[in-house]
Amino acid sequence: MSDSTELHIRQRSSASLFSGKVMQRSISVRCGLEATLSALALALLSPFAALRAKSVQKVLLGIVVLDVPLQLGTHLFYREADALSGALAGLSISVTTIALLALYASWFLRSLEHRGQKARSSSQRNWALLFYLGFSVLSLFVARDTRLSAFEIFLLLQMYLVFRYVAHFVRTRGDVLFVVSCMLSGCLIESVLILGLGFGDVSTRLWGPLHIRVDHDATSKFARVGGTVGSPNEAGAYLSVVLSVAVSVLFVELERKYKWLAAAVLAFGGAALVFTFSRGAWAACVLATILFFFSTGLRKRISFKPLIPFAAILLFIYLPFHNEINNRLISDDNGSAESRVPLMTLAFRMIADNPILGVGDNNFSAAMVDYLTPEFRRGFLYTVHNKYLLVWSEIGPGGLLAYLAFFIGILRMGRACWKQGDPFLSTLALGMTVAVFGNMVHQSVEILHDRGITQLLWLIAGLVVAMHEILRAQTASVDSFSSIT
Repeated sequence: MSDSTELHIRQRSSASLFSGKVMQRSISVRCGLEATLSALALALLSPFAALRAKSVQKVLLGIVVLDVPLQLGTHLFYREADALSGALAGLSISVTTIALLALYASWFLRSLEHRGQKARSSSQRNWALLFYLGFSVLSLFVARDTRLSAFEIFLLLQMYLVFRYVAHFVRTRGDVLFVVSCMLSGCLIESVLILGLGFGDVSTRLWGPLHIRVDHDATSKFARVGGTVGSPNEAGAYLSVVLSVAVSVLFVELERKYKWLAAAVLAFGGAALVFTFSRGAWAACVLATILFFFSTGLRKRISFKPLIPFAAILLFIYLPFHNEINNRLISDDNGSAESRVPLMTLAFRMIADNPILGVGDNNFSAAMVDYLTPEFRRGFLYTVHNKYLLVWSEIGPGGLLAYLAFFIGILRMGRACWKQGDPFLSTLALGMTVAVFGNMVHQSVEILHDRGITQLLWLIAGLVVAMHEILRAQTASVDSFSSIT
């Protein structure tokens, strides 16, 4: 073999070897790229896959319920002057906001999977609530400070999403029990915190993501504790509502752990309610409890054996604090109640001058400067302490009618659930109905427009709608079976 032939063979061998290495490297790079793309796609799609899991949805809903008392979040564009005058100050971004985004993303994904299925009842949309939101948006056109209106409208939109989700996705008795358990657990945590703040020497401050509220009054011997809910009046309203629900849990046939949880909430929550020193909340809680026992006594559907521990809990709460309770009810309140009358007069002046759309949502404090007369120079200047007058003056009579229609509709649904006679859902529905009624009475002497109490009321409203749907479906299935047989 000649040297040239041998050289040619070596060159071809080398070229072939080089080509093989290049091909091998190309295949390796391609495999690595495919693996990277697969991992990237898996990472991008895994959150969507997680959102489809029922356990994840349950956790997110639990977070929404627990965030009612804890109030984990912040307020963008916050101004202290707005808060001091009683307006909702700042754009509320919270754990609830994030959880709602995830829950509705999950809802969207499931709706794509189940297109064509029959939609659930339109009662879950609640047209009165939608009209209320609509009047709030319309009031933007007359608001002096549209920034303040935007703050409340954004909050109300989030609260409507809470109501809508609970009303639509709570479908079983287990779902109802889960939400109620989270509600009671959150109240127990908040109650223990309020008691700790009440017995300790703590002032208002930020503890990480938690905003602690304790009001020290130099003219009185006690401190009013709001905990993480907000003002003491807001905290009192929150506790009075959940305590009414806890009373109903005592009279439902459930496992002992739920009864013990309800009893603990009544004991610690009742004591915490004292530390808010909110007379309106005390009255609302007592009224709701009386209505519950009066309704159950008329129907004679439940056993009154739990009345013994219930009475013991009440005695446990009252005896250590009877002096403080008596002082708050009987002693001079330094003109606190009397100062609210001029604010109501101020609200009626606004209503007379703005009879259609009001002065703008969340704009009472901004508009009241035009209505101040000499008697207010030394008086208490704040947003009117009456929720109904506040709604009427800010978004007009249409908004007030829609607001009242929403609550009256919930009371009617709760009453319809009670009349069904279900040993579990009907009793719970009664507890929630009397809680809402008690709060409606409380709203006649307080603003109660912060996120905590609003989120709780609209969540309970969604739960009552869901229970009404469950009982209606149950009745329909029984009637269908009866007609077949």
